[in-house]
Amino acid sequence: MSRIVFKSIIIIVTLLVSCKNNEIVQNSIEILSGDSQEDIIQKSVLVVPKENQYAWQQLEFIAFVHFGPNTFTGVEWGSGKEDPNVFQPTEFNPKQWVDVMKDAGMKMVMLTAKHHDGFCLWPTSTTPHSVKSTSWKDGKGDVFGDLVKAARNEGLKVGVYLSPADLSEIERKGGTYGNHSKPKSIIIPSDKTLKDAASQTFEYIVDDYNALFLNQLYELLTQYGDIVEVWFDGANPKPGLGQEYDRKTWYDLIKKLQPNATIAVKGADVRWCGNEAGKTRSSEWSVVPLPVHPDNYDWPDMTDDDLGSREKIKDAEYLYWYPAETNTSIRMGWFYRDDEQYVKTVETLVDNWYRSVGGNTVFLLNITPDRRGLIPEKDALRLQSMGKIIKEAFAYNLSKNASVKASSIDYNYLPENAIDGNMESAWKAMDGQEQAELELTLMEEKEVNRIVLQECIKTLGQRIEKFTIEAKIDEEWKEIVNGTTIGYKNISRFKTIKTNKLKLKILASRVSPAIAAFEIYNAPEMLTNPIIVRNKEGLVTISCKSFDPVIYYTTDGSQPDQNSILYTKPFLMDQGGLVKAVSYVNEGNNKSETIEARLGVCPAKWQVLSFSAEQKLHEAVLAIDGDPQTYWHTQWGDNPPQNPHDIIVGLGEELDLTGFTYLPRNDGLGGICKSYVFEVSMDGKNWEIAKKGEFGNIKNNPINQMMFFSKIYKAKYIRFTSLDNINGDAYLSMAELGVLTNN
Repeated sequence: MSRIVFKSIIIIVTLLVSCKNNEIVQNSIEILSGDSQEDIIQKSVLVVPKENQYAWQQLEFIAFVHFGPNTFTGVEWGSGKEDPNVFQPTEFNPKQWVDVMKDAGMKMVMLTAKHHDGFCLWPTSTTPHSVKSTSWKDGKGDVFGDLVKAARNEGLKVGVYLSPADLSEIERKGGTYGNHSKPKSIIIPSDKTLKDAASQTFEYIVDDYNALFLNQLYELLTQYGDIVEVWFDGANPKPGLGQEYDRKTWYDLIKKLQPNATIAVKGADVRWCGNEAGKTRSSEWSVVPLPVHPDNYDWPDMTDDDLGSREKIKDAEYLYWYPAETNTSIRMGWFYRDDEQYVKTVETLVDNWYRSVGGNTVFLLNITPDRRGLIPEKDALRLQSMGKIIKEAFAYNLSKNASVKASSIDYNYLPENAIDGNMESAWKAMDGQEQAELELTLMEEKEVNRIVLQECIKTLGQRIEKFTIEAKIDEEWKEIVNGTTIGYKNISRFKTIKTNKLKLKILASRVSPAIAAFEIYNAPEMLTNPIIVRNKEGLVTISCKSFDPVIYYTTDGSQPDQNSILYTKPFLMDQGGLVKAVSYVNEGNNKSETIEARLGVCPAKWQVLSFSAEQKLHEAVLAIDGDPQTYWHTQWGDNPPQNPHDIIVGLGEELDLTGFTYLPRNDGLGGICKSYVFEVSMDGKNWEIAKKGEFGNIKNNPINQMMFFSKIYKAKYIRFTSLDNINGDAYLSMAELGVLTNN
C-alpha cells in the first residue's frame, strides 16, 4: 500500500513540475536589476523557440533562388532602369528546380520575388516594373505562382524574399522611393480589385513607398497560400535619399496575414549568420542578449563570433531565442552570369551542410537558374550528388538498439529518451549537476565516423557549453570528439573507428545538461578532390587528401581523365593558364570531381615600386608573394594614413592584360577594398585606367575577385588604388594582387 502511495506522490509531483515548466518557459525573459549571474543562467535555460521558430529549425536545409533581370544582364545588382523585356526565359520549368531541390534534400524554396532593382516576378498591381510588362507569356507570366504550385505538388514549403530597396521606384518618373512624401492614412490592399475581394482590410499611416511595399507584401501573402518564411535584408543602395523603412508596420501586416511565418534576417524570428560565404561559428548560441524589449529592438546584423556566452549574457536586459540561418550561393555570385562562372564542388557543398545544419543553424543555399529558366546541368548534378551523399551518410542510426546509462538522472527525463527518436523527450541530469555523462553500449562492435547530438530545445532550451565524446577502443577510453554548443543539432565528423561503447561527457552546461538525441552513424567515405596550388616561382603542385590517389591533369582546357597527363611532380606554369585535375582511387573505380584553377601570370618577376603605407609584419610585398595566407595592410594606429591607398607594381616584362584579381584577407574583414581604380602603364609615369568600379557584395562574400577589362591592355606596370573599404575607415588590406592574360 505504501508503495502505491509513494508512486502516486511521484506522479503528482511530476505533473506539477511539468505544469510549472510549461508556465515559465517562454521566447524572451526580462533580466531584473537584482538578478545575480546565477539567476541569469537559470533564466537562460527557460528561453525556448516559438512554434514557428521550432518548425522552421526542423526544415534544416532550404533553397534560395535568385532569378530576374540580373540573370539576363550578367550583374549582381541591377540599376532599376532595365527594360522589363530583358526578362525572357526560354524554357522556364519550376518543376525542374523543385525536382533538383528534393534530390538535394531541401525542404523549402524561397524566391527573390523582388530584388534591389525592383522588378517583380509576379503580376503585381503596384508597379509597371514586373513580368506583366514583358512579352514573356504575353505578359501573363507569374514566376512565383508557378514555383509555388510546383513546390506544393512535391511537398516543399514556400518562402519569399522581398527587397526593401527598389531602384526602379527611384529611377522611374513618379516613383515613390525617397520622394519625401508625408505619412498618411492608407488602406491595404489599395488596389480596387483586391480591396473589393478582400475579406479584411488594414489601415496604416505610412509614406508613399512604405504604402507600395505593404501592398506588395499583401499580394504575396494572400494570393499564394501558406508562406513559412519572409526574408528581408538591410539593402539601401542610395541612403542619401532619406527613405526610411517602416519595418514595424511591415511586421504587423505579416503577422496578421501569415501568423505562422518566420520573419528572417531583418526581423524578430531568424537572424543572419553574419556572412554570405557559408561560414559558421564554433559556438552558436540561439539564446542571445538584447538591450531592450524585443518589441522595441531594430534587429541589426549580429556578426560577432561570440553572441551568447556567459560573458555576453551577464549584462543583458532581455534574453531572447534568436536562431541563425547560414546562407551562401552554389555559384560565385547570387545570380547566374555565364557558363564560366565558378560552381562550388560537391565536397564544398557537403562541408557547408555539415557546418551549418550540424552547427545549430539552418542552411539556406542559393541556386541560380540560367537564361533558359532552368538550373544549369552542372549545378543540378552537384546538388543531386550532395543529396545522395548526405542521405547515405545518415541512412541507419546505430544507436537504435543500444543500451544507455547516465551518471546523473532527473527521473522525469530518463536516459532512454536520448535514443528513442523523439525530439520532444530527453535525458536530463539533476538540476545543479552541470557536468554529467551519458554512455551508450552497442550490441556488437561497429564502425563509426559520425555522431549527431541534439538538445530538447522546444521545452528545455539550450544548455550545453562544452563536451567531449570518448570511444572504448582496445579496452581503453579514447577521446574522438570535442565541442562546445549543441542546440538543435551538432554533427561531429571523425576518422572511422570500431567500437561498441561511446561516452558523451558534458564538461560544462547551464543548470544541468539535457540530450534529446545521441545518434551514431557510419557514413561512406568521400573521395576528396584534388588541390591545385602554385607558388611564387610558378611551380604548380596537385595533391589529394584521400589515401593513395592517382591524379591526372590537363592544361589545354579539356576535361581530364585516365588518358590525360599523369601527375607525378610539380610543373612550371609561370605565364598563367587553366589547370584541370581529377583523382582516382581503388584502381580507377572511384573518381573525384574535376577541379580547375585559372592562374594569372606568376609574380616571380614582379617588384613593389611604391605604396601608400604599410604595417609591420604586413608589408606591401606580401600582396605579391603568392601566398594567400599573408596580406598587406596599411598602417594602423591613432592617426593612420587615410584613403585612397595605392600600390604600384613593376611586372618585369610587357604583358597583354585582360583583367586583374584581388584576393581579400581570409582572417577578417578589416581593410577589404570596396571601390577601386586599376591602371596600367608602359613607363610607370603615364597611366591609363583599365577598370574602375566596386567589388559587389564583397563584405558578405569575401572571395577572390576576378575583374575583366573591356579590351586588352599592354602593360609593364600596374597601379591599384583603393578609394574606400567595406567598413568606411582608413585602411586597405590585400592578400594577393594578380593579373590575367589570354594564356
